[in-house]
Amino acid sequence: MTRIIAFAVGRWQFSLLATLLIAALGVLTFVSLPQTEDPQLNFPLYIVTAVLPGANPRDIEQQVTKPIEDALSGLDAMREISSTSSDGVAVIRAEYLWGTDTDRKYDEVVREVNALRATLPAGITRLEVERARPNNVPIVEVALISDVLPMRVLDKSARDLRDRFARIAGIRLAEVHGVPSNELAVSIDTARLAALGLAPGAVVDALRAGGIDTPIGSVNAGDRRFNVRYAGDYPDAATVAAVPLPTPGGKLLTVGDVAQVRWDSAEPTHVVRYNGHRAVLVTASQGDRQDIGALTAQISQATEAFRRTLPGSVRLETGFVQSANVHHRMHQLARDFLLAFVIVGITLLPLGWRAAGVVMIAIPVSLLIGVLVLAMAGYNLNQLSVAGFVLSLGLLVDDAIVVIENVSRWLRSGASRTHAAIAGTGQIALAVLGCTACLMFAFLPLIALPEGSGEFIRSMPVAVLGTVGGSLIVAMTLIPFVASRLLPRDADPEGNRLLRALHAGIERVYSPLLHRALDRPWRALGVIALIALLAVPLTAAIGSSLFPPADLPQFLVRVEMPRGTALAATDRVVHAVATRLAREPSVAWTIENTGRGNPQLYYNNPASVEDPALGEVAVAFHAWDARRSPAVLAGLRADFAKIPGARINVIEFVQGPQVLAPVALRIVGPDIAVLTRLADAGENALRTLPALRDVTNPLRARRTDLHLAVDEARARALEVAPGALREAVQLAIGGASPAIARDADGDQYPVTVRLPMVGRREIGALDRIFVPTLAGGNVPLSALAAITLDSGPGAIERHQRERAVTLTAYVATGELVSRATAQAIDRLNTAVPLPPGYHLEVAGEAESSARSFGGLLPAIVVATVGILAVLVLEFGSFRNVLAVATVIPLGFFGAVLALWLTGNSLSFTAAIGMIALVGIEIKNSILLVDFTEQLRRDGMAMREAVERAGETRFLPVLLTSITAIGGLLPLAIEGSGLYSPLAITMIGGLVTSTLLARIATPALYLLLAERAPSEGVAA
Repeated sequence: MTRIIAFAVGRWQFSLLATLLIAALGVLTFVSLPQTEDPQLNFPLYIVTAVLPGANPRDIEQQVTKPIEDALSGLDAMREISSTSSDGVAVIRAEYLWGTDTDRKYDEVVREVNALRATLPAGITRLEVERARPNNVPIVEVALISDVLPMRVLDKSARDLRDRFARIAGIRLAEVHGVPSNELAVSIDTARLAALGLAPGAVVDALRAGGIDTPIGSVNAGDRRFNVRYAGDYPDAATVAAVPLPTPGGKLLTVGDVAQVRWDSAEPTHVVRYNGHRAVLVTASQGDRQDIGALTAQISQATEAFRRTLPGSVRLETGFVQSANVHHRMHQLARDFLLAFVIVGITLLPLGWRAAGVVMIAIPVSLLIGVLVLAMAGYNLNQLSVAGFVLSLGLLVDDAIVVIENVSRWLRSGASRTHAAIAGTGQIALAVLGCTACLMFAFLPLIALPEGSGEFIRSMPVAVLGTVGGSLIVAMTLIPFVASRLLPRDADPEGNRLLRALHAGIERVYSPLLHRALDRPWRALGVIALIALLAVPLTAAIGSSLFPPADLPQFLVRVEMPRGTALAATDRVVHAVATRLAREPSVAWTIENTGRGNPQLYYNNPASVEDPALGEVAVAFHAWDARRSPAVLAGLRADFAKIPGARINVIEFVQGPQVLAPVALRIVGPDIAVLTRLADAGENALRTLPALRDVTNPLRARRTDLHLAVDEARARALEVAPGALREAVQLAIGGASPAIARDADGDQYPVTVRLPMVGRREIGALDRIFVPTLAGGNVPLSALAAITLDSGPGAIERHQRERAVTLTAYVATGELVSRATAQAIDRLNTAVPLPPGYHLEVAGEAESSARSFGGLLPAIVVATVGILAVLVLEFGSFRNVLAVATVIPLGFFGAVLALWLTGNSLSFTAAIGMIALVGIEIKNSILLVDFTEQLRRDGMAMREAVERAGETRFLPVLLTSITAIGGLLPLAIEGSGLYSPLAITMIGGLVTSTLLARIATPALYLLLAERAPSEGVAA
């Protein structure tokens, strides 16, 4: 190390150029590094959606869900398969183990689903596989609003805007939401058909025959080859009306003679309103490694240009803009960084303004090295990586402080600048190297943490490791070089006033205390051990949690009606909810969605699937207020609880990987009737717990379907052709789409044939359906089929290919999820005895916590072994290693105490803070023991060496601890639920370890260190 230090000081020109090069590369990288709100997680989760209109949940389960589950279950690395079979829709969620190749696994799922397609029911209208990926979240949601314009015209405008967004480089996907399917409607005149002796199916067959788009072959013309294709799609309504329709009498008619042909909209399945007005949404999602700020600026330009082309009857409003959240978070963290920078600078003043200036030079250079490492590791700038840099601010100056303090001490003793820089740095080089290695070993295992929690926080330890590693390089090269040029040669041997005041404090307070402790080392260690043991009851008192709320100004209000509720009834409740929200002064905008969820607004909260009984209102405050906004949400929950017949949840976004609900308990068993009874009893039991709110039981509401029991003998007697009854009912209620219409812009629309019935969705419409006979007559449906009621579950849930029901709940304000979950488990075990063949599983945050905290144990083991290995290499003695390592519990006590005093629980990020704290504590103790060993090698007696080292090294330890606390302080007082607990943990641990370990380490060293023959044994 001495050669490297001497080269950096002697060849200062090279050192200067190397520093400038690193700084330039770091600045360029920082400017070009993409910014996102949160880390870009690659969820190994795939969602298969199959739509089979008209099928009830039992049919969906047997015919669609189970075959897909069976096909996916054999894939390698598959962790969990869960599904929901509801009215006409199957949703299967396939989750692989974290760490698998998400692209390859997506291909596997698509391959299996495509191979299965031919064996699934023919009536499936949609079968798709979707990846759960963070950039599914739109970066903007734009609303086109018009209460008067026909929906088809509004759809055209929305598509034009979508195409403008899609042409922007870096946009991965642009979509339109809330537009009912447009169609070319063919409404049959049944009386005219009957007079001609035609069945409605004849119109369907004629349109199908003329609407087949068929490649026929190819022909040659000279040296050119041309494909011949029969263009069977229809360009307009007139062409459809002119399609020939043969009659039994040989007369040739057209479709227009027996039907009305016009452009129309299908019945809506997704209704959207923006601030109470009918609207269509256009969203845009960013591609991988794209900067959200630059993309948003381009989208804003495209939006403004498009706004000028709109007619006066259409308004364009921009609702959700993700970059506003990103800029807000980055602004907060930048403010914290500047504040921390100032605080660190103030804490360095005892070294003198020149020495403080040298140390401050280390900050930007080390941070720029960290930025380079972050970019090379493939991460971008997000709230976790930036928080990592802020966290590093208090750590990266440690090496520089220790070096500068030692070099200054050499200068005060009369050495020249160059000799003081080389010798002073070389004297502590190995100690600094060991300290930094221990600190890096504390963070290194965090990179390998498994599961989504590890993936979520990974950019933070990468930023810290890159910056701290850079600080070591800077401390061994740049700092000695700059110190040899800037530090004064004629400094006061006693230092400046602040330094003299600190030395005086050490002599008056610390030195006598250390002297008395060394007189009675066992007694001193006993008292300190008792203090450290207080961490055990405090840990139980504070409880545990996973990740905190995101504290975003956006939230969702989810409306769930009983299964089978019509879209119009759901829409009335959704609109009532939005009307109440609009009266809140702090609300900026609302986006109503009926029939499906709002487009995904947060990376771990995917959009809900289509369901007429579901609605969501996306809401945004003008700004998130940490004091007022939670009170507003509590008031909204109280008001919505009074709305009858609906389950309404106010959902705040939560940091971390996706979790079903904070509290989720799953009952697994084979019989749906037994599961329903158990779930009802479990729901009633959970509702008695004050710690829970919004308890949900998906089997509470049952649905009732109409079943047509056909009298086959009577149908044959009345000469009803096979399949004619089914076709008549389908034409009357659902319609048939035998062909495609393509307009001048190339957009495709179905040609849909229906019987002209008013209120076809009402139950009375069944009485107005007539079935054609082979003789040319019509028979009422009621003469051929009996209508019966069939009751069944609203949805059937399955987990790991077994039937299940999951009871979910949110936690009341002020309650801990861990305690609420424990209470819920106890209550269910007491109130709901499970019969044989049924068992209870814990899901939700408790399951995710078990996986996340379970991954911490290997990280702790690796960190511990790595740190011990560094200490053994440093000291070559297990006794000295033990003297250094026993300071760890002292920091844990302060960390837990700080969490308890600030009202925080032991969250996942707080646990990470404790792991990082280990490296800092070890680092400080290394300096003490290493200097003690040096003094003893120089011939000083054991007791004297221990006291001298404690007094001499107390100042650099104190300064490094104060600067670390100063760097962490802005994060702690920020009030962020994510990184404030981490900072609070480290600050509390630093305070107690700095105070207690300065007594414990010398006392323990005195008891454990090997002695020369002339030295006695301590009492």
